[in-house]
Amino acid sequence: MVMSLVNLNNGKVLADQLLVADTFSRRLRGLMFTSSLPSNRAMHIKPCRSVHTFFMNYAIDVVYLDAYFRIVAIDEAMAPRRIGKLYRDATSVVELPARKAADTETKVGHYLKKIERGEM
Repeated sequence: MVMSLVNLNNGKVLADQLLVADTFSRRLRGLMFTSSLPSNRAMHIKPCRSVHTFFMNYAIDVVYLDAYFRIVAIDEAMAPRRIGKLYRDATSVVELPARKAADTETKVGHYLKKIERGEM
């Protein structure tokens, strides 16, 4: 099943292909050792309250979500080899290509939704 990620507040699509990391091994690997994150993709990591960009060679946007998929924080263009902040209200994160949050006018307080392809 192919999922997209949409900002419910402005209708903009953040990703046409949402990868899900919901097992220990998928969460552990995340985007490590990848050469890039294509502009139409994102990774949803759950459960998760903080991320790191060790073993990555490119910056990413990190969107922290609460249990209702409301954005509680955004780390824009987080550089490689960094540790993100820990957000107590976050239950999951979405990793996006750098500057994707700004390009889609995605802000703290907005709500996101995972949508099965064809449901839009």
